[in-house]
Amino acid sequence: MPTLAKQSQFYVSTAEKLTPQLQKILFNMREQLKAAVGKPHLSYSSLKYALGDMKLWEMYMRGQLKKESEALYFGSLYDMLLFEPEKAREIYYTLDDADIIKEVGGKSPRNTKKYREWKAETLDSMDTTDKMLVSNEEWRRANDMIKRLKECGLYDKRFAGGKYQVEFNVDVDGIPLKGFLDCLQDDCIIDSKSSRSINKFRYDVNSFSYDIQAYVYTKVFDIKDFYWVVQEKAYPFFPADVKCSDETLFKGEMKFHEALENIKSWLDGNKQTVTHYAEFIV
Repeated sequence: MPTLAKQSQFYVSTAEKLTPQLQKILFNMREQLKAAVGKPHLSYSSLKYALGDMKLWEMYMRGQLKKESEALYFGSLYDMLLFEPEKAREIYYTLDDADIIKEVGGKSPRNTKKYREWKAETLDSMDTTDKMLVSNEEWRRANDMIKRLKECGLYDKRFAGGKYQVEFNVDVDGIPLKGFLDCLQDDCIIDSKSSRSINKFRYDVNSFSYDIQAYVYTKVFDIKDFYWVVQEKAYPFFPADVKCSDETLFKGEMKFHEALENIKSWLDGNKQTVTHYAEFIV
C-alpha cells in the first residue's frame, strides 16, 4: 500500500511553488491554527470555505457552522452502507411509520399533531442513544443503489480489495492536512459520490471543489490516479466510473494555493469578508 506524505513524483513540491514569506508561515501553521481557531489542521472542507468568505471559513474551523444538507446527510448514509455496512445499525435507525401515515392520511401526515405524538411515544420506547434517524425510504434507496452498483460490476472494479474509510493526519510540505478518503488501492484513490445527474457531475466537480479534494488526496498519498464512482440517486440509479484528468488536478492545485493564500492573509490579521459583487444580464 502507498505511504503517506512522501514527496510526490508527479507534482512539484507545494513548498517550491510558494513565496518565501508564505513558506515560513506554513511551516508554523499547525500551531497558528490551533491558537487562532482551536483546530490545528486543514481539511478539504476547510480549504473549500477558504475560497470564499473568510468569516464562513472561521465559523467552520470553530465548529460554529452547522450546515448538514439533505444531500450531505444522505451521502453519509450511502457511504456507511457501502463501506461499513456492519456498523450502519450502530449509527442509524429507521422508524416504520407506514401504518400511522396511512391512518393519518392527507398531504402532509408527518406535520400533524397526531403523527408527532405517535413519533415521540415510539421513540421513547426505543434505544436511540447516539443514533441518527433515517426514513425507511432513504434506507431502502441507499441499499438499492449499492445493489445496482454491485450488479453492474463497478463495485468489484473499483472497490474490491481496497482499504476503506482511510484516515490521515499529516504535514505535507509544512501544511497540516487531515481527512478521510473512501477507498485506497495500490495504484489509485477512489471517492464515492451520489448525484442528481451523471451528466451534470462535471459541473459539480467545480461547483463543490471536488478538484481540491482530488489534489489533496493524491498529494498526501503520493498517487497520481484518482477516480470518482458516481451514482444517480433516482431510479434506475445509473452509475459511472469517472477518472480525474490532469487538467482537473491542476485546477484543484491552483484552488489549493488560492485557499492557502487566503488563510495566510487571515492569519496575518486581514479579517475582512468578501468585498466583490456579481454583475450580469439575464
